[in-house]
Amino acid sequence: MKVKVAINGYGVIGRRVADAVSKQDDMELVGVCKVSPDYKALLALSKGFKVFAADDKGVEKFRKMELPVSGTVSDMVKEADIIVDATPGDVGPQNKEMYAKASKKAIFQGGEEHELTGFSFVAQCNYNQALGKQFVRVVSCNTTGLCRVLNALDNRFGVEKARVVIARRAADPDEIGRGPIDAVVLDPVTLPSHHGPDVKTVLSHINITTMALKVPTTHMHLHSLIVQLKDKSVYAEKVREVFRHTPRILLVNSKLGIKSTAHAYDLGREIGRERSDIFENIIWEDSITIEDSELYFFMGVHQEAIVVPENIDAIRAMFNLESAEKSIEKTNRSLEVKSSLT
Repeated sequence: MKVKVAINGYGVIGRRVADAVSKQDDMELVGVCKVSPDYKALLALSKGFKVFAADDKGVEKFRKMELPVSGTVSDMVKEADIIVDATPGDVGPQNKEMYAKASKKAIFQGGEEHELTGFSFVAQCNYNQALGKQFVRVVSCNTTGLCRVLNALDNRFGVEKARVVIARRAADPDEIGRGPIDAVVLDPVTLPSHHGPDVKTVLSHINITTMALKVPTTHMHLHSLIVQLKDKSVYAEKVREVFRHTPRILLVNSKLGIKSTAHAYDLGREIGRERSDIFENIIWEDSITIEDSELYFFMGVHQEAIVVPENIDAIRAMFNLESAEKSIEKTNRSLEVKSSLT
């Protein structure tokens, strides 16, 4: 029996999750909800996806554009077992009421507050705690990336303290109305940033402080990490070995010409990823350095794609379909997630 999945919101995250769901042998995509009858709706239809409008007025807009529409979001919810909510952050609470009234499970994204669901999810950290839950929040791209690496380090060496500076992309590639163009913006000026507390919604015991700033780029975030480890005997190669064996972490090397987020994004194109998506944490292995028991390294996070595997694993956890290890392996295989470049 396949889990019937609906996607409410077909933007940056929604359309990627829709494609990922369609690749799973234990899930069925029942449809996607689009507010506007635009090119994204047309492309969804070309993939054979059923498209629903937000409301009756939206249905009329689709019909005026002569695009097939299968009803409203309410109709879509009725057909689904679970809804992946990829709508803007301010409508999540309202949508949760709709899902609860229909007795449906739902997954929300990191733009929502932790309090909306009371449970925040990263597959490698707390999969088993999501078993059977009705509502789950998949944390943001930056939080997902940080949780993956800090969990791996903590399990192997113990994390005493993590300090992170995040150079955030200013906008996604299709957000033409956002900047900055010629500035680095402190985001926020008052410290610390929200990313540390968000990590603690998943890994409550991790001592972490974060700072963030926006830079004029669109494709990736860049993290600079300084981590104090409890195991004082650790050396750099031990850390590299842990990362090599941690799912969804991909080590790259500047000696191969990967010296920037642009090169990392180009890597996604060259390995044939749809939309150039990078689901893995990109870690520069030659940046991994230990001095006075402090670990330093650079990490790239592709904000458009990194949470996609987490949404798939969250669906399996909420219906208790697979163990954490099997679900992660299955998702990675379907999305061709890499552990090395070869």
